[in-house]
Amino acid sequence: MSLCMVDRPDIKWHAGFTLIELMVSLVIVAIMASVATPMVQLTLQRQKEQQLREHLREIRRAIDAYKKAADDGRVKKNADTSGYPPNLQILVDGVEDAKDAKHARIRFLRRIPQDPMLKQANASLGQAPAWGLRSYDSPPDQPRYTQDVYDVYSLSPRTGINGVPYAQW
Repeated sequence: MSLCMVDRPDIKWHAGFTLIELMVSLVIVAIMASVATPMVQLTLQRQKEQQLREHLREIRRAIDAYKKAADDGRVKKNADTSGYPPNLQILVDGVEDAKDAKHARIRFLRRIPQDPMLKQANASLGQAPAWGLRSYDSPPDQPRYTQDVYDVYSLSPRTGINGVPYAQW
């Protein structure tokens, strides 16, 4: 007698997966997703931190260029001022070149970059991006804004991957 299934017409075989096979497959997929999620979150945080570095560097270069132009006499300044810009918007709007015969405008930024660590509801409303401002006469450990912009920092209360708060970058 043969044990081949072809010889037994009373048993019908159905192709497909059993419920147990489907459950095991779902558990495997869930485990893989739970392992991948923290890596994706870390990657996204690294990208935002890289954007923050670039934006801070861009604004700080513009502030330094304004200061250099003021020291070179291209930007008018009072004797009692530091030569740093009074606000960030002036870096975008520009100032008249005092040494140019046509008084062309010197612009230092195309736009004020957004702080990627803050949820930018302000940007969608057309408001200026939020940055912490530090004046020249302000101590580094307690930054405050009075009459000029010497430095900028993030207003985010969070801490970076390296353990340093974003406000201290």
